[in-house]
Amino acid sequence: MSLGGGGGGGAMQQIQEQMQALEQEKQAIQTEIQNVREEQGEIDEAIEAIETIETGSTVQVPLGGDAYVRAEIQDIDEVIVTLGGGYAAERDSDGAVDSLERKKEALDDRIAELESEIEAVEEETEDLEAKAQQAQQQQMQQMQQQMQQDDE
Repeated sequence: MSLGGGGGGGAMQQIQEQMQALEQEKQAIQTEIQNVREEQGEIDEAIEAIETIETGSTVQVPLGGDAYVRAEIQDIDEVIVTLGGGYAAERDSDGAVDSLERKKEALDDRIAELESEIEAVEEETEDLEAKAQQAQQQQMQQMQQQMQQDDE
């Protein structure tokens, strides 16, 4: 094989490796989006619970390790909501719902950012695909030229 053809193969391999890395990055971003959406689902469940549970209701409280205990809600207007950064605050039920809604909005913003990242990765992938086609065409032309030279 000619030196030019070997160089084209190396370029193709490099492009394929870059495309593979971009695909892995895209998959990681999609996984993160899925995790954020799951977190939003948990927030929706919490909001629904706050809005439907009444003082005196019996609920199952997770202890960890898939163990639960039954507990009675003493006062639904005393809800502890994490604020982020290791902080939490006691809120009445309306305040807790408002805090959770703000968290959901922040997660919506995060999803939008991640979707923009996916678009950028897809654009970069398209650019690499175009380069791969160009490199492949150049390699084919070099092979044809080599074959013509060998025939002469």
